[in-house]
Amino acid sequence: MDFQFIDEVGITVASGKGGDGVVHFRRELYVPRGGPDGGDGGRGGSVFLEVDPSMRTLFTFRRKRKFAADDGKAGARAQRSGRSAEDLVLRVPAGTLVYDAKTGELLGDLTDAGQQLQVVKGGRGGRGNQHFANSRNQAPRIAEKGAPAQEKDIRLELKLIADIGIVGVPNAGKSTLLASLTNAKPKIADYPFTTLQPNLGVAAFDEETSLVLADIPGLIEGAHKGVGLGHDFLRHIQRTRVLIHLIDGMAEDPLGDFAQINTELNLFDPHLAEKPQIVALNKIDLPDVQARWPEIEKSLKKQGYEPMTISAATGQDVRKLLGRAAQALTDLPAPEKEETPIYRPVEDPREFHVAPEGAGWRLTGTSLERVAAMTYWEEEQSVRRFQRILRQLGVDVVMREKGVKSGDTVYIGEYELEWQE
Repeated sequence: MDFQFIDEVGITVASGKGGDGVVHFRRELYVPRGGPDGGDGGRGGSVFLEVDPSMRTLFTFRRKRKFAADDGKAGARAQRSGRSAEDLVLRVPAGTLVYDAKTGELLGDLTDAGQQLQVVKGGRGGRGNQHFANSRNQAPRIAEKGAPAQEKDIRLELKLIADIGIVGVPNAGKSTLLASLTNAKPKIADYPFTTLQPNLGVAAFDEETSLVLADIPGLIEGAHKGVGLGHDFLRHIQRTRVLIHLIDGMAEDPLGDFAQINTELNLFDPHLAEKPQIVALNKIDLPDVQARWPEIEKSLKKQGYEPMTISAATGQDVRKLLGRAAQALTDLPAPEKEETPIYRPVEDPREFHVAPEGAGWRLTGTSLERVAAMTYWEEEQSVRRFQRILRQLGVDVVMREKGVKSGDTVYIGEYELEWQE
């Protein structure tokens, strides 16, 4: 059995670190006091997700789960900048939802061919000492290291994008119907749960109209609670705009099955109950089903439906069914176009926090930790610049209020420092 339809996967993505800026001074014959000419580091590569319309599953992420962009190159003398790294672009199928695996936050909803989402941003290159010269310090021994890389655990969840979803109980004939209407080749057999993965097919209704159909695996009682593979299957229905509800004419209780499926849809997502449904009784080529049809038709009409009969196996009236579904799709208002999602951090990068840690103190904050990682601690001028940044952010005031004293140990990221007034 083919299990290559992968519709949910967790991966780790990491951007590239920025290249380091360098400290260098011009050294040429007859120029004893050349000025600073240290070049800048190159930008680290970012990681993007991009919709590839040829992809149908997330199978490519099954074996490899960590992806990292390259680091930027370091600067050089003579004001030469380091080379920036290429961005890493990961291909995903249309219908991919992107979540932050730790917080559960939705980062993006990728639906259109070529649509991109930046999930981690490459670190900017550090500045060389050429940028720090001024009238008071004409020979600065100060530069920046490249900004650190970002790493994020994300969860990719695929919802099939189809115009029409075919729903029903197991063995209702959904796969047979899809095969009859399209060139799809789903697994078909005369027992429940043959379909353990959604199948897609494209049906040409006329010369100008083609429809994408999804055969959604059979739903069972309790699917909305995750019974069986309920949640995995139900979410694919959310993308479809019209439903073909196929009833098994040879089932023990066809009307009970119909009610059960609608209940499961409504319990999982009330909006699913609002989707137009084209109701069809399958296997009408069988005498027993023909005998039951009048009673079933009467009951369904009382519920407000206009049911029809088909035989997916023989092809009887399947084109008529497709025509009704196509008309229902045409009657719907056009879906709203969503803007390309762009992830933006909700936290203030200048925000920081001070908390006791062991015998010392832990200083955390996006900007602070980044500046600490970009500081050349062995250079006195670089350390003084870091101290100035602390004052500009108001860190010194907060530290005093917290009771930090000279000589106390302060941890910032991976660095252990001694606090001095």
